[in-house]
Amino acid sequence: MGKIEHLGIAVKDLEAANAVYEKLLGTAAYKQEAVESESVTTSFFKAGDNKIELLAATDPGSAIAKFIEKRGEGIHHVAFAVENIVAEMKRLEQEGFTILNKEPKRGADNKLVAFVHPKGTNGVLVELCQEIK
Repeated sequence: MGKIEHLGIAVKDLEAANAVYEKLLGTAAYKQEAVESESVTTSFFKAGDNKIELLAATDPGSAIAKFIEKRGEGIHHVAFAVENIVAEMKRLEQEGFTILNKEPKRGADNKLVAFVHPKGTNGVLVELCQEIK
């Protein structure tokens, strides 16, 4: 596993959260996109070499909407960059982690993604991200 690729933050109102993070980081989001498979709209910010992803639900039944209903707004996941997502998924399964996806899927910001269940990672949802070349 490589560097932390980004931190994902669940928000109720993407435009309001964008305004907060623009002030906080002193820069505008560099990308906003809908991820239909997850029923979210995302905004990405850069802070030095780091990235922040804001996620707002587009469907009340989505994982982000349920997360906010249960826990409120806040850090939703930590994403790690990987070179070979399929190999990393297999490695983590062999180590006893529960992978929430059978296959990697297309995520935001030109990535293939898969998630590791938080029950095996001290309550933190982990996302694996591989750049689509």
